[in-house]
Amino acid sequence: MQCESCKEREATVHLTQVVEGTVTKVHLCETCAAKSGLDVQSPMSITDILLGMGTKGTSARPDADLACPHCKMKRSDFKKSGRLGCPSCYESFAGELLPLIKVMHRSDQHIGKIPSREGIRVRMSAEIAVLQQALDNAVALEHYEEAARLRDQIQQCRQRASADKGESVS
Repeated sequence: MQCESCKEREATVHLTQVVEGTVTKVHLCETCAAKSGLDVQSPMSITDILLGMGTKGTSARPDADLACPHCKMKRSDFKKSGRLGCPSCYESFAGELLPLIKVMHRSDQHIGKIPSREGIRVRMSAEIAVLQQALDNAVALEHYEEAARLRDQIQQCRQRASADKGESVS
């Protein structure tokens, strides 16, 4: 592929930028990339890119020599490899991990997915739990008609779950 800037040399630097949903791809040779201000000679890890911590100027930070007290892994080693050395590193580098996780996963909590074969059972169990809580509240407030209606709904949910799965749900 030819450099999009000079149209003379082979493009070896390939950048993809997404801005407000618009994807722009640029293919440059090393010379044109350097003219554009890109430092293609310095290695940069994915953690550098995601955390916005370029390889230059980090030694001026007061925590530049931060290290895990257990395995002695340094902040610079974590930046280079993108991997932690031991479980204690999670606490030592917590200040840098949380922003990294938020950028990578768009959240700081794992939401996860339910396998399709388990989804019906899990949803049914959750519905029964909500109905059971409402039933308990209705009994506590002595709303017995409401409690009877909720009891019937719970029984119907359990029967549906049994029919769908071929076994009983508690």
